[in-house]
Amino acid sequence: MESLARELAALPPSLGPVRVIGVDGHAGSGKSTFAGRLARALGDAPVLHLDDVASHEELFGWWGRLRAQVLEPLAAGRAAHWAPYDWVERRFGPERVLEPAPVLLVEGVGAGRRSLRPHLAHLLWMETPRSTSWGRGRNRDGRELSDFWDGWERAELAHFSDDPSRPFADTLVRQSGTGYEWTSGTAGTSGTPASVTESDGLPQA
Repeated sequence: MESLARELAALPPSLGPVRVIGVDGHAGSGKSTFAGRLARALGDAPVLHLDDVASHEELFGWWGRLRAQVLEPLAAGRAAHWAPYDWVERRFGPERVLEPAPVLLVEGVGAGRRSLRPHLAHLLWMETPRSTSWGRGRNRDGRELSDFWDGWERAELAHFSDDPSRPFADTLVRQSGTGYEWTSGTAGTSGTPASVTESDGLPQA
């Protein structure tokens, strides 16, 4: 993980003073866990979870809010002020502040969407099959959220059909029993390692 962190930290800024790293993949593919580990390897870099930007009414219609509340202030070198969504209360909660940082991880389904890609320094895609990812997510959330997952799957299919991320990924990340392996994606540059494996005791969750 440290080698990938060094590579990402060495990239030129992509949004004002910030290097924005997208972590995309299907729901349940392990994005949050991977982003958390990568953030620690980057010296506790901030992580913006797109689940906090989306809402029940706008599963993928959050671009305007992200742009106005987060991207535009950071591009100008100012702190971003944004309100995370509470999925239980079904409303946006108290405002949070996100200061410009050398590296910001943006994690969530749609982190590599076409409107966001111009602001990314690098895009990583979690290479977990859709059926495996969705099954993991359903098991995690339980039967009480099965109706939500039915709607989510339809919305995710529609989103990636219209606006796919994987073809534009610089790096594909796979989980193994002992850690992560990553390889160059279609958009990867010649400087990206062809194949790197890092063992760090990855839990199978």
